[in-house]
Amino acid sequence: MRKVILYIAMSLDGYIADKDGGMEWLQGDGSDVGNFGSYPEFEKTVDTVILGYKTYHQIVTELSPDVWAYAGKQSYVITHKDIPATEDIIFTSANLAELICELKKKDGADIWVCGGVAIANQLYILGLIDVYSITVVPTILGNGTRLFAETNYQCNLQLISTCSYNGFTDLVYEKRV
Repeated sequence: MRKVILYIAMSLDGYIADKDGGMEWLQGDGSDVGNFGSYPEFEKTVDTVILGYKTYHQIVTELSPDVWAYAGKQSYVITHKDIPATEDIIFTSANLAELICELKKKDGADIWVCGGVAIANQLYILGLIDVYSITVVPTILGNGTRLFAETNYQCNLQLISTCSYNGFTDLVYEKRV
């Protein structure tokens, strides 16, 4: 069965965006420039991308305005906005848990939870994330958008792998059963 993978970067103190929502701090320490770590291999293992409207909007207006960053993959943007679908992007207000369960039943590669925090936290609390692949960025932000919200839900994990490059550290965990 397909796995649902949260693949995301965060600061050492647990933030995925600075206080203004910016991402300029997402850079290494310069010790291994050009090493993209696990991303190139990870990207080959997924054919579906799940993201919220804020993340989608940031991608198309700031990060990759000229070409869809995940072309060739089926992307689902969770939103209440009425936006027509494209070849690669489906805009939907479907129940997130139901959508994930339906996608997991279909044939295909793994499913990437790309962002943002509302989507990641809903899936975390529902226990629907199978793999947590977190890249720790060599930056302490002090404030901003925290990856995991305060909750009473606890998820025990098992470390699967680590990789360090250019000051980043990739940590990959699976849910313990």
